[in-house]
Amino acid sequence: MATDITGAAIGGDFRLMGHDGRPRALTDFKGKVVVLFFGYTHCPDVCPTTMSELAATMKQLGPRAADVQVLFVTVDPERDTQALLSQYVPAFNPSFLGLTGNVAEVRSAADKFKIVYQRSGSDPTNYSVDHSSGSYILDKAGKLRLLVSYGAGAKTFSHDIGLLLDEGAVL
Repeated sequence: MATDITGAAIGGDFRLMGHDGRPRALTDFKGKVVVLFFGYTHCPDVCPTTMSELAATMKQLGPRAADVQVLFVTVDPERDTQALLSQYVPAFNPSFLGLTGNVAEVRSAADKFKIVYQRSGSDPTNYSVDHSSGSYILDKAGKLRLLVSYGAGAKTFSHDIGLLLDEGAVL
């Protein structure tokens, strides 16, 4: 199960560029349950695993997946260009949206969600980025509700998202 973080002093709106070339704010997705994950395309393990779990979640939700928006925010904006995000993110599911911005914009968005990340390695083109690995889930009203730990699996995501999709659901 995910951790209920309703009311925590975490989060807030931000504006970044979508991989589709459109500016996006977190508030643009009110009316949908939003899964927010911070990662990067060159990540060898956490990011592809989480994105695969989220793709499986969407399959498990079936038609209800239309009311869910997965947002992948890069923590490596220097390498994760809009073009690269437009190939990587939708490869997991065509409805998933990659978000990027300049270094300061990405840092501001990450800081609102207490995401920790830093570059590791001295090679300017071949490096890794150590980063927080949990995923946040916001309800249809745009309120931060859940933190899902890395590796929780599609069953956890689909169960908890399903509860948030149901009117009056109590977690």
